[in-house]
Amino acid sequence: MTLSTAPAPLPVEPPAGCPFDPPAEFGTLRTTEPISKISLADGSWAWLATRYSDIRAILGDTRFSSDTTVPGYPLSGMTGGATTANRGFIRMDPPEHTRLRRMVTREFMVKRVEALRPEIQRITDELCDAMERAEGRAEGGVDLVEALALPVPSLVISLLLGVPYDDHDVFQSLTGKLLSRTIADDERESARRELRDYLDQLVTGKEAAPGDDILGRLIVEQQQTGEISHDDVAAFAALLLIAGHETTANMIGLSALTLMRDTESAERLRQEPALIRGAVEELLRFHSIIRNGPRRVATADIEIGGHLIRAGEGVVVAVPSANRDESVFADADRLDVSRPNAQHHVAFGYGIHQCLGQALARVELQVVIGTLLRRFPDMRPAVPVDEIPFRTDMAIHGCHALPVTW
Repeated sequence: MTLSTAPAPLPVEPPAGCPFDPPAEFGTLRTTEPISKISLADGSWAWLATRYSDIRAILGDTRFSSDTTVPGYPLSGMTGGATTANRGFIRMDPPEHTRLRRMVTREFMVKRVEALRPEIQRITDELCDAMERAEGRAEGGVDLVEALALPVPSLVISLLLGVPYDDHDVFQSLTGKLLSRTIADDERESARRELRDYLDQLVTGKEAAPGDDILGRLIVEQQQTGEISHDDVAAFAALLLIAGHETTANMIGLSALTLMRDTESAERLRQEPALIRGAVEELLRFHSIIRNGPRRVATADIEIGGHLIRAGEGVVVAVPSANRDESVFADADRLDVSRPNAQHHVAFGYGIHQCLGQALARVELQVVIGTLLRRFPDMRPAVPVDEIPFRTDMAIHGCHALPVTW
């Protein structure tokens, strides 16, 4: 899949002065060339899908493979390359994907996650208490990312997995390197090995003394019965640990900043807290923080939106573009906390690979946003927006830091 004249790379930069918006190129491509060619870092190329209907069709069709080892898969540094080791089930196809995913599905069912709401509220309240006591708020502000956005999902996923929260600095640092779009390949690979070694030791310790947590139950119910191996448990740990804190943490930061700037919507949510559930769906649609995929490779010739994608050709689906598609979401570039169809977004993906932890992410966002609106009605950025360090260098959009005051 190498071209003599390479097409442009995947657009990732937001428009100048619009840190919340997806790349401007997406809007043009949706109407002029909804399936177009992009170049990849290794010199190959892939198709880029930008239209909502096409993206749902691709993500919903199992003939588009998620397996990174299938020839033609559009690799990036974040995918870890075409290796079979510790891929995790999101990089697999049925039936293996189905078999492994089913082992942890019950852990993230809506009813089970709703039972965690009081604990998530307790964690959030304690962190907000600490923010209120924080020194230095008057000088340079409190970093909302460090004080709240990262700790809430990190504490929750550490609790669910049985991972010591004291280790959160380790896995957050390594995750940051794995998700960076600018880091050198050798440094990313070093971080990947370090995370693999950490998780190997973690799983070894839990095998000796399984706890009443997700990893403990995987060891007792699946590993000890021979259904999965030690390495499979470590792959589960890597996937759930990274996905369980990185995406939600960045959504918390972006959502808080959005509502600080949109005081009318914030006040409406304070007056009508029943709108918060729907507002979370709208914030997920509006931000669409995954800026590098998902990615697939066709395993057969497939026609999408009148365009033929041949077997062995890779596809990158631009989820942020789908969620700003005006044919589905009226006035799509505007945040509307009472948007009637916001829940039709594809921020969590679509099809068999739809985000396993979406119910948990929703509850965490609902609790944190509701608590911030209630407890800190005067919260505002402590620096001009153009001084906030946005994660334009990362595969997952957000803020590296968010200084706030009140």
